Amino acid sequence: MRKQQQSDGEAPEAKLKTLVVLTAFVRDEEGELRPAFEPREMPSADKAKMDGRRMAAQGNYAGIISWSRSADLVNGEFGDPVVLFHHGDVPDME
Repeated sequence: MRKQQQSDGEAPEAKLKTLVVLTAFVRDEEGELRPAFEPREMPSADKAKMDGRRMAAQGNYAGIISWSRSADLVNGEFGDPVVLFHHGDVPDME
């Protein structure tokens, strides 16, 4: 097998990926929103929406949100978030 070598000065090819994330929030004793768990990367937008709806129906969280964004992992660049599902109270996305 022959290996292809990258010549000096060539930038690695940008590989765009779509990140899909789901997270939920609870209120602490002072009424402030706090993450209920670390944001979870989801395999698809449909799965994120389905899980968000299921969690909302359970009524255990003050708010739930799922979103997606494009990501260039090679260069560390991320697109703007696009909300896929929102229920209840969630902090503003920065």
